[in-house]
Amino acid sequence: MTDSPATDAADAALVARLRAAGCVFAEEEAALLRAAASDPRRLADLTDRRVAGEPLETVLGWVAFAGRRVAVGPGVFVPRRRTELLARAAVDLARAAAGTPPAGGPVVVELCCGVAAVATVVAQDVPGARVHAADVDPVAVRWAAHNLGDLGAATAGDLFDALPADLRGRVDVLVANAPYVPTHAVATMPVESRAHEPRVAVDGGADGVDVQRRLLAGVDAWVRPGGHVAVETGERQAPVTAAAFPAGWVTQVLRDDDLDGTVVVGRRPA
Repeated sequence: MTDSPATDAADAALVARLRAAGCVFAEEEAALLRAAASDPRRLADLTDRRVAGEPLETVLGWVAFAGRRVAVGPGVFVPRRRTELLARAAVDLARAAAGTPPAGGPVVVELCCGVAAVATVVAQDVPGARVHAADVDPVAVRWAAHNLGDLGAATAGDLFDALPADLRGRVDVLVANAPYVPTHAVATMPVESRAHEPRVAVDGGADGVDVQRRLLAGVDAWVRPGGHVAVETGERQAPVTAAAFPAGWVTQVLRDDDLDGTVVVGRRPA
């Protein structure tokens, strides 16, 4: 069965409206919006939000990440594809930790978690992992709890202040996509990000590494000897991020040009 002329005309009008609003992939976005809408009124509402500049992902309610859909909503930072490198590193490190003492599943923490995209991948891909996610933004934490479900916990607070005290010294793998955009560069980010995502999720201070430094200053108290920390950063910032690890930690830089992702991994001495 083919679409009616009226349906074809409506589809063309939707594509034209999205294109006029600056949506580069208007045909693809139109198809996603139609699939997400249960009726014409819902489609009109979703389209209005997208045309007004809201990120497509929060309009749809999900973002494609590491082969799955991660739930997002208005007012949160939308996980980028580059962060799939951090998720891959977290899974690899967690799986390796699962085979080392003490007995039981690896303890994995995601700080600056946003909607907990990385923690969700670990929780789903590493059976038995004990996963905890935390963020300073309570709105993001609500989405993080939704994404983790009963596979992990999510709490609100500033870095380590958000973690249960019984995790101190027991974390096998700590990961973070801490904000790393230098303050002066925030104004150059895409308009939809500046208008719809919380600044606290992107502004990393004068050189972009302020939050990373605060985080890395506390890892000795929380990560067990022989444990790992993985931090997403900018390609040019990687040496500065690596230098912020505590003395004695061995670091390496992971890079995926296809994803445009950079991660610094550090190992605490055993």
